[in-house]
Amino acid sequence: SRLPSTMVFCPSRLAWRQRSALAAVAVRHLGAQVCRGTPEGLFDNLPKAVKIVEVGPRDGLQNEPMPVPTEAKVGLIRRLVGAGLACVEATAFVSPKWVPQMADHKEVAREVNQMATAMSDPGQNNRRDAVSFPVLVPNMKGFEAALEAGVKEVAIFAAASQAFSKKNINCTIEESLERFKPVCDAADHAGVKVRGYVSCVVGCPYQGNVDADAVALLSSKLIDMGCYEISLGDTIGVGTAGSVARMLWSVSSQVAVDRLAVHFHDTYGQALANILTSLQVRCILSAIQCHVLTPTSMLLCVCVWM
Repeated sequence: SRLPSTMVFCPSRLAWRQRSALAAVAVRHLGAQVCRGTPEGLFDNLPKAVKIVEVGPRDGLQNEPMPVPTEAKVGLIRRLVGAGLACVEATAFVSPKWVPQMADHKEVAREVNQMATAMSDPGQNNRRDAVSFPVLVPNMKGFEAALEAGVKEVAIFAAASQAFSKKNINCTIEESLERFKPVCDAADHAGVKVRGYVSCVVGCPYQGNVDADAVALLSSKLIDMGCYEISLGDTIGVGTAGSVARMLWSVSSQVAVDRLAVHFHDTYGQALANILTSLQVRCILSAIQCHVLTPTSMLLCVCVWM
Protein backbone atom coordinates (compact mmCIF):
# COMPACT_ATOMS: atom_id res chain seq x y z
CA SER A 1 0.00 0.00 0.00
CA ARG A 2 1.08 3.56 -0.53
CA LEU A 3 2.25 5.80 2.28
CA PRO A 4 -0.29 8.46 3.29
CA SER A 5 0.56 11.83 1.77
CA THR A 6 1.31 13.25 5.23
CA MET A 7 4.28 10.88 5.46
CA VAL A 8 6.01 12.29 2.40
CA PHE A 9 6.66 15.87 3.52
CA CYS A 10 6.81 16.16 7.29
CA PRO A 11 7.75 19.48 8.97
CA SER A 12 11.40 19.35 9.98
CA ARG A 13 10.77 20.87 13.41
CA LEU A 14 8.34 18.25 14.67
CA ALA A 15 8.96 17.14 18.23
CA TRP A 16 10.83 13.86 18.66
CA ARG A 17 7.69 11.98 19.81
CA GLN A 18 5.68 13.27 16.86
CA ARG A 19 8.38 12.24 14.37
CA SER A 20 8.72 8.82 15.98
CA ALA A 21 4.96 8.32 15.80
CA LEU A 22 4.93 9.29 12.13
CA ALA A 23 7.77 6.88 11.43
CA ALA A 24 5.82 4.12 13.16
CA VAL A 25 2.81 4.89 10.94
CA ALA A 26 5.08 4.65 7.90
CA VAL A 27 6.38 1.28 9.01
CA ARG A 28 2.82 -0.05 9.43
CA HIS A 29 1.90 1.13 5.94
CA LEU A 30 4.85 -0.57 4.27
CA GLY A 31 4.15 -3.76 2.39
CA ALA A 32 5.84 -5.78 -0.33
CA GLN A 33 5.18 -2.90 -2.68
CA VAL A 34 5.98 0.30 -0.79
CA CYS A 35 5.07 2.82 -3.44
CA ARG A 36 3.72 2.94 -6.97
CA GLY A 37 6.57 2.06 -9.32
CA THR A 38 8.55 0.19 -6.68
CA PRO A 39 9.72 -3.17 -8.08
CA GLU A 40 7.89 -6.16 -6.69
CA GLY A 41 9.96 -8.67 -4.75
CA LEU A 42 12.12 -6.06 -3.02
CA PHE A 43 11.29 -7.65 0.34
CA ASP A 44 11.95 -11.23 -0.71
CA ASN A 45 14.66 -13.13 1.18
CA LEU A 46 15.06 -10.72 4.09
CA PRO A 47 18.39 -11.15 5.91
CA LYS A 48 18.51 -13.17 9.11
CA ALA A 49 21.07 -10.77 10.58
CA VAL A 50 22.10 -7.14 10.01
CA LYS A 51 25.54 -5.65 10.56
CA ILE A 52 25.69 -2.26 12.28
CA VAL A 53 28.54 0.20 11.72
CA GLU A 54 28.48 2.93 14.37
CA VAL A 55 29.81 6.27 13.09
CA GLY A 56 28.79 8.48 16.02
CA PRO A 57 32.28 9.14 17.44
CA ARG A 58 33.19 10.69 14.09
CA ASP A 59 29.99 11.74 12.30
CA GLY A 60 28.09 12.54 15.48
CA LEU A 61 30.80 14.57 17.17
CA GLN A 62 32.55 16.34 14.29
CA ASN A 63 30.17 19.33 14.24
CA GLU A 64 29.99 19.86 18.00
CA PRO A 65 30.94 23.52 18.65
CA MET A 66 32.67 22.86 21.99
CA PRO A 67 35.75 20.62 22.13
CA VAL A 68 35.04 17.08 23.35
CA PRO A 69 37.98 15.73 25.43
CA THR A 70 39.87 12.80 23.93
CA GLU A 71 39.17 10.67 26.98
CA ALA A 72 35.42 11.25 26.53
CA LYS A 73 35.61 10.15 22.90
CA VAL A 74 37.58 7.04 23.78
CA GLY A 75 35.21 6.28 26.65
CA LEU A 76 32.28 6.60 24.26
CA ILE A 77 33.90 4.17 21.83
CA ARG A 78 34.67 1.75 24.64
CA ARG A 79 31.02 1.75 25.77
CA LEU A 80 29.76 1.28 22.23
CA VAL A 81 31.98 -1.77 21.81
CA GLY A 82 30.84 -2.98 25.22
CA ALA A 83 27.24 -2.74 24.00
CA GLY A 84 28.10 -5.34 21.36
CA LEU A 85 29.03 -3.29 18.30
CA ALA A 86 31.77 -4.87 16.21
CA CYS A 87 32.60 -1.86 14.02
CA VAL A 88 32.92 1.71 15.33
CA GLU A 89 34.28 4.52 13.17
CA ALA A 90 36.65 6.22 15.58
CA THR A 91 37.76 9.53 14.06
CA ALA A 92 38.77 11.40 10.90
CA PHE A 93 42.31 12.19 9.74
CA VAL A 94 41.37 15.63 8.44
CA SER A 95 42.92 19.06 8.83
CA PRO A 96 42.16 20.61 12.25
CA LYS A 97 41.70 23.87 10.37
CA TRP A 98 38.54 22.52 8.73
CA VAL A 99 37.31 20.11 11.43
CA PRO A 100 38.70 21.23 14.82
CA GLN A 101 36.78 18.52 16.70
CA MET A 102 38.89 15.83 14.98
CA ALA A 103 42.24 17.45 15.82
CA ASP A 104 43.06 14.64 18.27
CA HIS A 105 42.75 11.89 15.64
CA LYS A 106 46.22 10.49 16.34
CA GLU A 107 45.53 10.21 20.07
CA VAL A 108 42.13 8.58 19.50
CA ALA A 109 43.65 6.12 17.00
CA ARG A 110 46.39 5.20 19.46
CA GLU A 111 43.86 4.51 22.21
CA VAL A 112 41.54 2.40 20.07
CA ASN A 113 44.52 0.42 18.75
CA GLN A 114 45.42 -0.44 22.33
CA MET A 115 41.77 -1.30 22.96
CA ALA A 116 41.73 -3.64 19.95
CA THR A 117 44.96 -5.31 21.06
CA ALA A 118 43.63 -5.87 24.57
CA MET A 119 40.35 -7.32 23.30
CA SER A 120 42.15 -9.77 21.04
CA ASP A 121 44.30 -11.09 23.89
CA PRO A 122 43.27 -14.73 24.58
CA GLY A 123 44.02 -14.19 28.28
CA GLN A 124 41.47 -11.40 28.67
CA ASN A 125 37.98 -12.06 30.03
CA ASN A 126 36.51 -9.43 27.70
CA ARG A 127 38.07 -10.94 24.58
CA ARG A 128 36.26 -9.96 21.35
CA ASP A 129 36.92 -11.20 17.83
CA ALA A 130 36.97 -9.00 14.73
CA VAL A 131 36.27 -5.58 16.27
CA SER A 132 37.28 -2.88 13.78
CA PHE A 133 37.84 0.86 14.16
CA PRO A 134 37.86 2.50 10.71
CA VAL A 135 38.74 6.18 10.24
CA LEU A 136 37.76 8.70 7.59
CA VAL A 137 40.51 10.00 5.27
CA PRO A 138 40.01 12.82 2.71
CA ASN A 139 43.21 12.36 0.68
CA MET A 140 46.68 10.78 0.56
CA LYS A 141 47.98 13.01 3.33
CA GLY A 142 45.23 11.81 5.63
CA PHE A 143 45.79 8.20 4.63
CA GLU A 144 49.54 8.39 5.26
CA ALA A 145 48.93 9.85 8.71
CA ALA A 146 46.36 7.14 9.46
CA LEU A 147 48.74 4.43 8.29
CA GLU A 148 51.50 5.85 10.49
CA ALA A 149 49.06 5.71 13.43
CA GLY A 150 48.51 1.98 12.86
CA VAL A 151 45.00 2.19 11.39
CA LYS A 152 43.80 -1.03 9.71
CA GLU A 153 40.73 0.30 7.90
CA VAL A 154 39.86 3.65 6.28
CA ALA A 155 36.83 5.22 4.66
CA ILE A 156 36.73 7.53 1.64
CA PHE A 157 33.79 9.61 0.44
CA ALA A 158 32.21 10.98 -2.73
CA ALA A 159 28.88 12.62 -3.58
CA ALA A 160 26.35 11.49 -6.18
CA SER A 161 25.49 15.15 -6.78
CA GLN A 162 27.85 17.35 -8.81
CA ALA A 163 26.58 20.47 -7.05
CA PHE A 164 27.18 18.99 -3.60
CA SER A 165 30.64 17.72 -4.56
CA LYS A 166 31.69 21.17 -5.77
CA LYS A 167 30.26 22.90 -2.70
CA ASN A 168 31.55 20.39 -0.16
CA ILE A 169 35.02 19.43 -1.42
CA ASN A 170 35.51 21.95 -4.24
CA CYS A 171 35.84 19.44 -7.07
CA THR A 172 33.71 17.44 -9.49
CA ILE A 173 32.72 13.84 -8.86
CA GLU A 174 35.33 12.58 -11.33
CA GLU A 175 38.02 14.76 -9.77
CA SER A 176 37.16 13.35 -6.34
CA LEU A 177 37.59 9.81 -7.68
CA GLU A 178 40.97 10.75 -9.13
CA ARG A 179 41.92 12.07 -5.69
CA PHE A 180 41.01 8.80 -4.02
CA LYS A 181 42.52 6.42 -6.58
CA PRO A 182 46.05 6.65 -5.09
CA VAL A 183 44.56 6.19 -1.60
CA CYS A 184 42.94 2.92 -2.67
CA ASP A 185 46.13 1.77 -4.39
CA ALA A 186 48.25 2.58 -1.34
CA ALA A 187 45.73 0.90 0.97
CA ASP A 188 45.80 -2.25 -1.14
CA HIS A 189 49.60 -2.31 -1.02
CA ALA A 190 49.57 -1.82 2.78
CA GLY A 191 46.82 -4.37 3.44
CA VAL A 192 44.39 -1.72 4.72
CA LYS A 193 40.67 -2.22 4.06
CA VAL A 194 38.71 0.61 2.38
CA ARG A 195 35.02 1.47 2.72
CA GLY A 196 33.35 3.97 0.40
CA TYR A 197 30.74 6.56 1.31
CA VAL A 198 28.31 7.96 -1.27
CA SER A 199 26.41 11.01 -0.04
CA CYS A 200 23.21 12.62 -1.36
CA VAL A 201 21.86 9.34 -2.74
CA VAL A 202 18.25 10.54 -3.08
CA GLY A 203 18.38 14.31 -2.69
CA CYS A 204 20.77 17.27 -2.65
CA PRO A 205 20.33 20.66 -0.93
CA TYR A 206 21.62 22.40 -4.09
CA GLN A 207 20.28 20.46 -7.07
CA GLY A 208 17.22 18.72 -5.62
CA ASN A 209 16.50 15.14 -6.66
CA VAL A 210 19.46 12.89 -7.45
CA ASP A 211 19.27 10.36 -10.28
CA ALA A 212 19.42 6.78 -8.99
CA ASP A 213 21.49 5.72 -11.99
CA ALA A 214 24.15 8.28 -11.03
CA VAL A 215 24.30 6.73 -7.55
CA ALA A 216 24.65 3.26 -9.08
CA LEU A 217 27.44 4.35 -11.43
CA LEU A 218 29.42 6.06 -8.67
CA SER A 219 29.01 3.08 -6.34
CA SER A 220 30.24 0.74 -9.05
CA LYS A 221 33.31 2.92 -9.67
CA LEU A 222 34.18 2.92 -5.97
CA ILE A 223 33.95 -0.88 -5.91
CA ASP A 224 36.23 -1.05 -8.96
CA MET A 225 38.72 1.20 -7.17
CA GLY A 226 38.99 -1.30 -4.32
CA CYS A 227 36.28 -0.46 -1.76
CA TYR A 228 34.98 -3.63 -0.13
CA GLU A 229 31.69 -1.98 0.86
CA ILE A 230 29.68 1.09 -0.17
CA SER A 231 27.61 3.12 2.28
CA LEU A 232 24.67 4.92 0.67
CA GLY A 233 23.82 8.03 2.65
CA ASP A 234 20.66 10.14 2.62
CA THR A 235 22.67 13.18 3.66
CA ILE A 236 19.80 15.63 4.16
CA GLY A 237 17.14 13.12 5.18
CA VAL A 238 14.68 13.69 2.34
CA GLY A 239 14.33 10.04 1.33
CA THR A 240 10.99 8.23 1.48
CA ALA A 241 10.27 4.53 1.23
CA GLY A 242 9.55 4.86 -2.49
CA SER A 243 12.60 6.93 -3.46
CA VAL A 244 14.90 4.78 -1.35
CA ALA A 245 13.52 1.55 -2.83
CA ARG A 246 14.03 2.79 -6.39
CA MET A 247 17.55 3.96 -5.58
CA LEU A 248 18.45 0.61 -4.01
CA TRP A 249 16.98 -1.27 -6.95
CA SER A 250 19.17 0.72 -9.33
CA VAL A 251 22.36 0.38 -7.28
CA SER A 252 21.88 -3.33 -6.63
CA SER A 253 21.75 -3.90 -10.38
CA GLN A 254 25.45 -2.91 -10.51
CA VAL A 255 26.75 -3.72 -7.00
CA ALA A 256 26.07 -6.91 -5.04
CA VAL A 257 23.66 -6.32 -2.16
CA ASP A 258 26.07 -7.84 0.39
CA ARG A 259 28.54 -5.06 -0.47
CA LEU A 260 26.09 -2.25 0.27
CA ALA A 261 25.25 -0.33 3.45
CA VAL A 262 22.74 2.43 4.15
CA HIS A 263 22.76 5.53 6.34
CA PHE A 264 19.61 7.58 6.96
CA HIS A 265 19.03 10.88 8.74
CA ASP A 266 15.68 11.34 10.50
CA THR A 267 15.16 14.93 9.33
CA TYR A 268 11.53 14.33 8.31
CA GLY A 269 10.78 11.31 10.48
CA GLN A 270 11.43 8.81 7.69
CA ALA A 271 14.56 7.00 8.92
CA LEU A 272 12.80 3.95 10.37
CA ALA A 273 10.62 3.52 7.30
CA ASN A 274 13.66 3.83 5.06
CA ILE A 275 15.57 1.28 7.12
CA LEU A 276 12.69 -1.15 6.77
CA THR A 277 12.77 -0.57 3.02
CA SER A 278 16.49 -1.28 3.03
CA LEU A 279 16.44 -4.52 4.99
CA GLN A 280 17.81 -6.40 2.03
CA VAL A 281 20.96 -4.34 2.42
CA ARG A 282 23.13 -6.35 4.83
CA CYS A 283 24.74 -3.46 6.69
CA ILE A 284 22.90 -0.56 8.36
CA LEU A 285 24.88 2.45 9.51
CA SER A 286 23.72 4.12 12.69
CA ALA A 287 24.92 7.34 14.22
CA ILE A 288 24.24 8.14 17.85
CA GLN A 289 23.06 11.65 18.60
CA CYS A 290 26.17 13.69 19.29
CA HIS A 291 24.86 14.74 22.72
CA VAL A 292 24.04 11.18 23.87
CA LEU A 293 26.92 10.08 26.05
CA THR A 294 25.28 7.94 28.74
CA PRO A 295 25.53 4.13 28.47
CA THR A 296 21.77 3.69 28.96
CA SER A 297 20.86 6.08 26.16
CA MET A 298 23.40 4.50 23.84
CA LEU A 299 22.09 1.01 24.49
CA LEU A 300 18.57 2.18 23.69
CA CYS A 301 19.76 3.73 20.45
CA VAL A 302 21.58 0.54 19.45
CA CYS A 303 18.51 -1.57 20.20
CA VAL A 304 16.33 0.70 18.07
CA TRP A 305 18.61 0.37 15.05
CA MET A 306 19.02 -3.39 15.46
